[in-house]
Amino acid sequence: MMGYGNGGGWMWAFGGLMMFGVLVLIVVVVWAVVTVTNRAHRGPSGTDAGLAADAGGRVRTRQILDERYARGELGTEEYTERLHTLGL
Repeated sequence: MMGYGNGGGWMWAFGGLMMFGVLVLIVVVVWAVVTVTNRAHRGPSGTDAGLAADAGGRVRTRQILDERYARGELGTEEYTERLHTLGL
């Protein structure tokens, strides 16, 4: 009969602390993932890097098409067709 009725309060307290710890851990992990994801999409000036990269990609694509057209690798019809297809 030793120990019956003793320590019940401590077990509830320990269980509550464990649940609180698990919830805090989940919140910290979600916060870290959101923060890292937001930083990955932001450039050094705080602009959206995804849009900036897309705009830079479009500019570079246009430059390549212009260079190939200037060298005579593309005809006028093919050049305008590619510009239209790429939405440039």
